[in-house]
Amino acid sequence: MDLITTTGDLDAFCARAARYDFITVDTEFLRETTYWPKLCLLQAATVDEAVLIDPLTPGIDMSSFLTLLDNPNVRKVFHAARQDIEIFVKMSGKVPQNIFDTQVAASVCGFGDSVSYDNLVRSITGVELDKSSRFTDWAARPLSEKQKTYALADVTHLRDVYAALVARVQESGRSDWVEDEMGVLNSIRTYVVEPENAWERLKSRLHKPRDVAALRELAAWREKRAQDTDQPRSRVLKDDALVELATQRPQSQEAFEKLRAVQRGFGRSSAAGEIIDVIKRVEALSKNELPKAPDRYRGPSPKGATGDLLRVLLKSVAEQNGVAPRIIATSDDIDSIVLDDAADVPALKGWRRKLFGEKALAIKSGKLGLAASKKGVIEIEVLDDED
Repeated sequence: MDLITTTGDLDAFCARAARYDFITVDTEFLRETTYWPKLCLLQAATVDEAVLIDPLTPGIDMSSFLTLLDNPNVRKVFHAARQDIEIFVKMSGKVPQNIFDTQVAASVCGFGDSVSYDNLVRSITGVELDKSSRFTDWAARPLSEKQKTYALADVTHLRDVYAALVARVQESGRSDWVEDEMGVLNSIRTYVVEPENAWERLKSRLHKPRDVAALRELAAWREKRAQDTDQPRSRVLKDDALVELATQRPQSQEAFEKLRAVQRGFGRSSAAGEIIDVIKRVEALSKNELPKAPDRYRGPSPKGATGDLLRVLLKSVAEQNGVAPRIIATSDDIDSIVLDDAADVPALKGWRRKLFGEKALAIKSGKLGLAASKKGVIEIEVLDDED
């Protein structure tokens, strides 16, 4: 079981693969100590062959494989594609064309939310995969035969899984569901974090305009530093430290010693000096330059009766369609819908809106009711008084 270690062999495989309707793709990478994932091994398979490609071989040119990923006539099949695609976006600056994620397809076919590859293979093919090599050092060479066998299984069984799921999606008439889900994976914004938008990843309840401004600036600083030094965000500064810095806004080395979320002595570091500069810029902002404070909501509580009704509706809709509730709407989605009829959440978009969102809004407006029956929860249209 040999690795492809030359540009010529890789080019030849890619030329053969380009003649097929689809290829299956997977990667092995390391990321524990870096911001960017380090590609250690690439697996790919057509209907007739499966290969391992060694991207760590000195001098190997991966261009032909990136060209294959960009070929719209060949579908690229992944399982849980996001991190794999992130690697290719970093290499080429583009999202692969014509992608299909079997984890997404499985979720709309009733296999549950975020089903693992080995569980999906077991359910569809009956094969029990050996996952003991999952956490081995993929950067070490030579790779063992056990590692190679494990790696190839991630693309060979994926062919059968893909064929079965395509058939189920078509039979269930849920192709538009899968298409909607692929929209996120097809967007380059899914994989590229601009420093100025990094604060959006933080779940913070800060409401004071200057606190929010500080959090935005500090998150941007951390993201850029993590990218420039290729280290995880948490190694630069943890999330709770960012939030504490945004509210306390220390402007001297000594002030850092009073913070709970940063380690002792941090105030003497070069990072602390940069943070102080960021905070001073935030403090110098005029009121007009600060972000607008969020409006105080005066309507029903997301945890009240309306939210309870929407959760009952969600469970009923999920049971009727044979999918996990989280695939249709999350708890946060429901909270947002209770607060805002036009909430920017997946549950009010695409197939989810047709299936659940419109009914949820109808319940909120008093046009739809729910009742218990021997067959489960039933929906009752509420007539206007004039009727």
